[in-house]
Amino acid sequence: MNISTQAAPQGAGIEGIKRLPITIALVIGAFVSILNETLLNVAYTDLMHELQVGPSTIQWLSTSYMLVIGILVPITALLMQWFTTRQMFLSAMLLFLVGTIVCGIAPSFSVLLLGRVIQAIGTGLLLPVMMNTIITIYPPEKRGTAMGTIGLVIMFGPAIGPTLSGLILDSFNWRWLFYMVVPLVVFSILFGAAYLRNVSELTRPKVDIFSILLSTAGFGGIVYGFSRAGEGEGWSSPIVYTCLIVGFVSLILFVWRQLKVKEPTLDVRVFKYPMFALSAALLMVMMMTLFSTLIILPMYLQGALMMAPFIAGLVLLPGGVVNGLMSPVAGRLFDKFGPRALITPGLLIVVATLWFMRGLETTTPTGTVIGLHIALLVGISLVMMPGQTTGLNQLPRRLYPHGTAIMNTLQQVSGAIGTALFMGIFSNGQIRYLAGVADPESVTEKANALVSGLHSAFNISMYVGIVALVIGFFLRRTQAPVEPPLKPEFKVEVKTEG
Repeated sequence: MNISTQAAPQGAGIEGIKRLPITIALVIGAFVSILNETLLNVAYTDLMHELQVGPSTIQWLSTSYMLVIGILVPITALLMQWFTTRQMFLSAMLLFLVGTIVCGIAPSFSVLLLGRVIQAIGTGLLLPVMMNTIITIYPPEKRGTAMGTIGLVIMFGPAIGPTLSGLILDSFNWRWLFYMVVPLVVFSILFGAAYLRNVSELTRPKVDIFSILLSTAGFGGIVYGFSRAGEGEGWSSPIVYTCLIVGFVSLILFVWRQLKVKEPTLDVRVFKYPMFALSAALLMVMMMTLFSTLIILPMYLQGALMMAPFIAGLVLLPGGVVNGLMSPVAGRLFDKFGPRALITPGLLIVVATLWFMRGLETTTPTGTVIGLHIALLVGISLVMMPGQTTGLNQLPRRLYPHGTAIMNTLQQVSGAIGTALFMGIFSNGQIRYLAGVADPESVTEKANALVSGLHSAFNISMYVGIVALVIGFFLRRTQAPVEPPLKPEFKVEVKTEG
């Protein structure tokens, strides 16, 4: 009997895996879930009328979505070390399917809100899994193209959401916004079940309940506090400042605990890698700029240029489509030339466009608005995915789940901060203008006040863009550090002679 041992090559399963079917499965799932984030925006008026609720109540359909994702995404770093890629993806899409069906048949606002929460849980599980899988199965020299493909979906879904919603509502009631998504979700589940493969390494770390509670209170409190401030509560509201205080204190305690425990729930040591830390800061600043535009421009088109909601959606559609189409192009250019060749020009375009947007008036031609919107989103497409890929490329593979979870969490937090900050500036600008006119109830003066608020918001947004430009100068092409080999797995071959 001859017994021999040999180490199994590390990563052999990843090298031989078929990447395209996995990428397609993830892209379909991501498109369906992200499209749904903006699909309801145009339907709020119909929903308020049919469900007999006010604006502050209906806003919970968006606030709850953002809140659940902000709470759940940090925990996905732990979940991805306990469950396989297939288990995470299929669970996420099944939850999203259940939530979509609940929303479609909802007899009341409370049931509709429950369905949105279930949808948000599915989305919160899916996004980090998607990003973690992409950076795991693609080598660093090809990740830009792969992340660009994901970027196409992330940008294209929200861009067509309001327009598609307007088209559906012209012929059907709001329930069809959910019914028409169901076949896409079912197809995504079937395709994922057929082609998605497990690519994650399961380490099953110890579950630290206290860390999860701190994470929930920290990120949940911050997202909720800023969201309420952005919805008009004001910074002096007890709900707002209580949530923010609890959130920031809990977040500080959460970070401290992650540095102390042996197996952190979310390993904040990723910030020791300078390119990841810089790209995370850049991501937050850019998301704030993006959210200021997504919120204020539709209000400007409807309130100052007097467009119907559907027409306003059509005006903003070209920018979203171009942004989506630019993401794969930016990804390929990133693989060839590195981050600086894209990020610096992209940030210059963003700052220049915001400077011109400060001059929008009630008489500005629609074509000018479309052109500026396209330019802004082209600039953002040259920054977002290349910056994100640069940061993640520097991390060792064992930190991929933590890095992707942190990146996705920062998107939710910075979105809430950006919404609150720029809506506050926008509203204060309008109040100041109306305080100095003789007839503040005049339609003309209200339109002028809206433009005044827009000028204030985009002025600050431009300075935020300049901060991003400074950060972008320090980004450079990165390479993952060489890690010590994992403990070898031994194969035992038994040969019987004679």
